[in-house]
Amino acid sequence: MDEVVRRDVEHAHGDTRMISALAAPRRTSAGPAVLLLHDAFGLSDDMLRIAHDLARLGFPVLAADVWGDRTLPTTQEEIGPLIGSMVSNRSRWTARLDAALAAAADQPEVDPEQVVALGYCFGGSSALELLRTGGRLRGAVSIHGGLDLLEPDADWSAADPEAHVLVCTGADDPMATAEHRAALESGLRRAGVDWEIDLYSDTRHAFTSPHAKNSPTPDAVAYHPRSAARSWAATTRFLTELFPTVRPVEH
Repeated sequence: MDEVVRRDVEHAHGDTRMISALAAPRRTSAGPAVLLLHDAFGLSDDMLRIAHDLARLGFPVLAADVWGDRTLPTTQEEIGPLIGSMVSNRSRWTARLDAALAAAADQPEVDPEQVVALGYCFGGSSALELLRTGGRLRGAVSIHGGLDLLEPDADWSAADPEAHVLVCTGADDPMATAEHRAALESGLRRAGVDWEIDLYSDTRHAFTSPHAKNSPTPDAVAYHPRSAARSWAATTRFLTELFPTVRPVEH
């Protein structure tokens, strides 16, 4: 018997149908969980594999369909307007994230008081925004998040001061420069949130993404396997520190 349960979870934000995906250990009690927020390419097979890997570690995961209708953009011409539609209307952005968090909390496998948001690229920015705006989270993990999408003078007062933040980013990421990191750090300090920034040398944006392996702009976007492995190790360590009773599922 497969010890990981999988199912689609349909929910909505306004007129947008969101077809998220659950991957969870097969068990009878609710437990600490992860809200997985996808990168610019949508809820792809890559994101679903991450959800499955986390479920094997013992965490129920709702992989959110933030774009809606399982939209899977493949070009910058498609991606730009999708990200722009969120950043130009932050209330829409946060409402879409709130809808995903509510859908996660509704799942019987999920303890709604024990959720961490984990995101990649645009999803990393989203995880931080969800925490900043008062999302009911124990923590947020941003993997090569676009810190340039965050407002430099953003108000973090709605964030839970008991939450924890992990940011894994490249030292040479043009979308997460030293200035962007300093602005984020300042906001987290003001909010009293416990934070950690892991900075990887010779590493650029999207360093975990298979889409970045043949990047046409390697000075800005590039796959980096060592940094990808380090960020995964940091993420799993962060989760086990927060939730030490969670155990991997049996093979």
